[in-house]
Amino acid sequence: MNAKPWPNAVCSRPLQQTVFHIWTTAQWVHQRAVTALQQFAPTMNPFDLSVLRFINHFAFRSTLFDYMAMAIEKFYFTRGLGLICLLWWIWFRNGPDARRDREIVVCTAAATMLSLIIGRLLAHYLPFRVRPFADPALAMHFPAEVSTCKAPIMRSWSSFPSDHAMMWCAVATGVYLASRRLGIVAFIYTIAFICFPRVYLGMHYPTDILAGVALGVVICLLLNHAVIRQRIAAPVLEWSVKYQGAFYVCIFLLSFELASQFDELRKLSEFLWDRA
Repeated sequence: MNAKPWPNAVCSRPLQQTVFHIWTTAQWVHQRAVTALQQFAPTMNPFDLSVLRFINHFAFRSTLFDYMAMAIEKFYFTRGLGLICLLWWIWFRNGPDARRDREIVVCTAAATMLSLIIGRLLAHYLPFRVRPFADPALAMHFPAEVSTCKAPIMRSWSSFPSDHAMMWCAVATGVYLASRRLGIVAFIYTIAFICFPRVYLGMHYPTDILAGVALGVVICLLLNHAVIRQRIAAPVLEWSVKYQGAFYVCIFLLSFELASQFDELRKLSEFLWDRA
């Protein structure tokens, strides 16, 4: 439906007219936003091809390495649990900047969830980009598990941008803001154990990862701006003191879901897809 922002329709009541104008304007903004996003749609480019061909040159040369890459991609600990542990350490460490540290942790958690949401929205509204392992035009074979390659949810979700890169680079940025040394370690960990295996296994193109890294870092930096950080974190920190038990129960559950990257919801989506 192509709705114009201000049609000449006349409503009998002022409230109905206001609601009608808001609805049609929202549709107009949505259409313009989708058109603008499509201008940034990822296409096959020499950079992606050259990097994929170089990395793919090492595939299937070592069965041990291939299985290690698949295990690293699947295990929760190597997929981000270690970074969640760093956030917990920052939360509980004592020092003169303890409140600032906790503010950073709160805003980093918010940035991580926001990154996942924005990543899914971009993947939905941008033109679909098939994953490397599912693209026969590449004429490449990737050492991904058969179950991974045949999963309908993997084939139906666009590869751009990488929500894994967005989420965990947002976390690494938050760690860096609290501790530069740990932050550098967190970024190396994210690139080596989260981003690289997804390119090696053919789940993402290099530009998917680069876009995810950039978006995750920017989102976390924005939410950790001093003014924004204090406004977001203040009610959360107040709640953590007032309702300590309930707060830590919720934070534990949130930590688990972030570490597993909401796998339960993904599996539920796959189950519903199979029966649709």
